[in-house]
Amino acid sequence: MPRWTWILIAAGLAALLWASRQAPAPAPAQALSGGSPVACVLPPMSSAAEGTRQSEVPPAMAAFRIGEFTVSPLAGFSAQARVLSRQDYRFGPGSDLSPTDLALGWQRMADPANYGRLDISQSGRWYHYRWGAEGPPLPLDEIIRSSANMHLVPADENVARALSRVRPDQTVRLQGWLVEVRRDDGWTWRSSLTREDSGAGACELIYVCALSSY
Repeated sequence: MPRWTWILIAAGLAALLWASRQAPAPAPAQALSGGSPVACVLPPMSSAAEGTRQSEVPPAMAAFRIGEFTVSPLAGFSAQARVLSRQDYRFGPGSDLSPTDLALGWQRMADPANYGRLDISQSGRWYHYRWGAEGPPLPLDEIIRSSANMHLVPADENVARALSRVRPDQTVRLQGWLVEVRRDDGWTWRSSLTREDSGAGACELIYVCALSSY
C-alpha cells in the first residue's frame, strides 16, 4: 500500500479519536411549563480556605427540563479545588447529561504533597484512592471530607468547552447547583448534600453554571 494511503488512514483515525473525546453540546435547559429558556443563577462563590460552599436555593432556581430529564436544584454549590483525576463517560445512564467526572480535593487535599502520596483512579462513576506501606498522608476522615468525586452537568456550551480543557493537577473554580435528576422512565440520580459521606451515594451531581481552571 502506498505511503500516502497510510498517512490518510492515520489522519482519519486521529480525527475520529479527537471527535470521540469531545463532549456533545449540552441540551438547553427549559422551564417545566412553556419551554422557555432557563437562566443559570450563580450561587455564592467559596473561598480558597473553605474549598467548597453549600447554599440555599432561591426561588429563581426552580425545577427545569433538559431533554428527557427533569432537574430539581437541591442546594447551591461552589468550589475552589485541585483536580485529582478526570474521567469521561460516553455510555451508561446519564452519560449524555453528565459526560465528565472530576475527583476534586480541597484544603489539605489540594496539596500535591498529600494527594501525591495516594494512588488515585476513577471508574464506574467512582473515585478510588490507595496508599502504600507508609500509610495515608492525612487521617482518613479528613481525606473523606476534603475530597470527592463530582458528576458535572454543563449548563451550556461555554461550560462544556471549559470542562473539556480541565486536566489533573489544575485548580478549578466552579459554581452551580446540586441537583436531583429524574428521567421520564423513572430513573433517578440524586446528589449528595454533605461532604462528610463516602461510598455509594456520596458523589455530588452538579449542574455547573460557571467553570474556570488554571
